Amino acid sequence: FDNWWTKQIGFKARNKAKQAEKNGVVLREVPFSESLVAGIHEIYNETPIRQKRRYGHYGKNFETVYREEATFLDSSIFIGAFFEEKLIGFVKLVPDETLTQAGLMNIVSMIKHRDKVPQNALIAYSVRACANRGIPYLVYSKFDYGHGRKENDGLRDFKERNGFGRVD
Repeated sequence: FDNWWTKQIGFKARNKAKQAEKNGVVLREVPFSESLVAGIHEIYNETPIRQKRRYGHYGKNFETVYREEATFLDSSIFIGAFFEEKLIGFVKLVPDETLTQAGLMNIVSMIKHRDKVPQNALIAYSVRACANRGIPYLVYSKFDYGHGRKENDGLRDFKERNGFGRVD
């Protein structure tokens, strides 16, 4: 964690991760439960469009969200970002069998709470959770999405700012 915090990410990403706490965001690991799924369901159904594309989780009912989030429960780590005790963002981390890497299976926050920068805090908490468990690598899905380097690829830029790099 210390190496990532001091050498891999820049001061902007560090400041945003700290800013979340100053904005009243509290992060903690949470058990899988109906309460957690209800919060995830609300986040998923906040808006039909994310990152200028139709959001695939929008419109799913509670039972579908429960079933989808219940995968890999024996190894999953759920991290919640809370504002005034309400879930405003979450991460689902899934370590591999050898604890060599953990995948960010989900990382989503409410758009209406974007000003509180929960995404950056969730990344920092995820890195720390992996480090505390001796998991050396955190994988954030695809780095490129097949459309080449676009001028404004916000997700790729976010990944780079938070210390992720492409690995072929």
